[in-house]
Amino acid sequence: MNIALTMRTLGVTILALTLSNIATANADLAKAKNCMACHTVDSKLVGPAFKDVAKKYAGDKTAEAKLVTKVMKGGSGTWGTMPMPANTQVNDAEAKLLVKWVLSLK
Repeated sequence: MNIALTMRTLGVTILALTLSNIATANADLAKAKNCMACHTVDSKLVGPAFKDVAKKYAGDKTAEAKLVTKVMKGGSGTWGTMPMPANTQVNDAEAKLLVKWVLSLK
């Protein structure tokens, strides 16, 4: 077998596993930070489904910063009358990870 092809295949496999682990890690972080008390990935609960958030903000270059602020400080009016409370248990780095994960969902 061609060594270049083998190395390329190995690289793609490692990348796929890494991305899979990142997605799982961020889902785990969402559970650990109680995001899943109000949200699910696929359907509305108290708040919108994470996939619906990703759809709404697709192509919005300011979405990440807006959503990080919303995760940290809370907000209301975007998805109806139910306010999203501030998440004091989430630090800035965690909020960025969570938002990147949510925005990556399809």
